[in-house]
Amino acid sequence: MLLHLCGSKSAASAAGETPRSSRATLRSRRRALTVDLHCHAIVPAVESLVKDRPEKLAEPAAQRRTMGAASVEHNLRTMLPEAMPRLTTLELRLKDMDAMGVDMQVVSPTATQYYYWADLDLARDIVRTINEELAALCARQPDRLIGLGSIALQHPELATEQLEHCVRQLGMRGVVISSSINGLELDDPWFERFWARAAQLGCLIFLHPLGTSLGERVNRFYMQNVVGQPIETTIALSHLIFGGVLDRHPGLKICAAHGGGYLPSYIGRSDHAYHARPDAHTMQRAPSEYLRQLYFDTLVYTPEALRHLIDQVGAGQVVLGTDYPFDMGAYDIHGLIEAVDGLTEEERAGILGGNALRLLGFGTGKVWRT
Repeated sequence: MLLHLCGSKSAASAAGETPRSSRATLRSRRRALTVDLHCHAIVPAVESLVKDRPEKLAEPAAQRRTMGAASVEHNLRTMLPEAMPRLTTLELRLKDMDAMGVDMQVVSPTATQYYYWADLDLARDIVRTINEELAALCARQPDRLIGLGSIALQHPELATEQLEHCVRQLGMRGVVISSSINGLELDDPWFERFWARAAQLGCLIFLHPLGTSLGERVNRFYMQNVVGQPIETTIALSHLIFGGVLDRHPGLKICAAHGGGYLPSYIGRSDHAYHARPDAHTMQRAPSEYLRQLYFDTLVYTPEALRHLIDQVGAGQVVLGTDYPFDMGAYDIHGLIEAVDGLTEEERAGILGGNALRLLGFGTGKVWRT
């Protein structure tokens, strides 16, 4: 599999060649500890639990309707056969990490295994299987892998118990959730107990959408992912801000995938609404001020886009994220960070790893490799 290096003429090959831009970066400055917070794994045993369920059997038809036949066929023929070995094989994962210059991955289950339609008993089995498997994976390489678990957020009381078990018993640093749960937005009172417990535990909530609510409007050109996923993140973050979740729970640690979607780029419109309309004046501060309360990954592809994200949210709120091992990932991480204008050496080191370590509860974080 060739990991596409956006903005670079080279690729990190399966043979483990480090990209030229990354090698040049490593020679030109001290080697910053590099932590990739946006990485996925899949737990095959879960598929055995759901394979006969009507909701699972309905997935192929739903995907063709909302993603489009061309995208589904490409995923089945090319993307998934290339990604699946890396989602399930530790040796390939470590080889790719070395090729990219990644010291540590923060591994979360793929969004396709949320299965928020599952009833209480099935949801308990799914989450237990995912979390125990991921904890075991990380235990095999504790210096290189950090785990984020799954929770059944369609059952908030169970999800709160699962969150606590995940963090306190399995040693994970948080969980991954989607942008909405069975049609409920994340500021719905249904989830209030979960948010309160997450804030008390001080663990990370990684916000990663599954698909989009735009339906068949984006079922061509892979727009379900290209356009739909960033929109879902934008809407979810907006609900957390306007719905007062971040006011009620200021200690929450939330990191948004895909650079936070479109919200950081157009936050001025949210600020204008806050000042111009009473129905949008629902929280304590202007929306842009909450961006410094959230974290965002670097998956915006170009140095110019990353520079703008940093200008909007602050260098201390940005963490490295590649979306490993999918084809929409960006893997020339050192080349990308090196190409961003105006960053200090300490800011670069923070984005590459220090910010993530602090966010994950490792104090100030070990910034430089020895």
